[in-house]
Amino acid sequence: MTSSLYFVAAGALALACVTTPAAAKGCIKGAVVGGVAGHYTVHHGLLGAAAGCAIGHHEAKKHEREERLQSRAPAQDRK
Repeated sequence: MTSSLYFVAAGALALACVTTPAAAKGCIKGAVVGGVAGHYTVHHGLLGAAAGCAIGHHEAKKHEREERLQSRAPAQDRK
């Protein structure tokens, strides 16, 4: 059990060193919320953190896309 935990931690550390900070928008907040929720509901904090990271990143990209579209809309109305 502990050897698999060390393996997962080493893999997560390796991935953290490879990824860029810009790609992590929303991931940290989602991972924290998902990890806590996963820990308390089904005792799978790592799975909850991974799912929370994916959802948080998706939501951040969606929010960024909406802001970009709203900032372009007034410029198009003036023509």
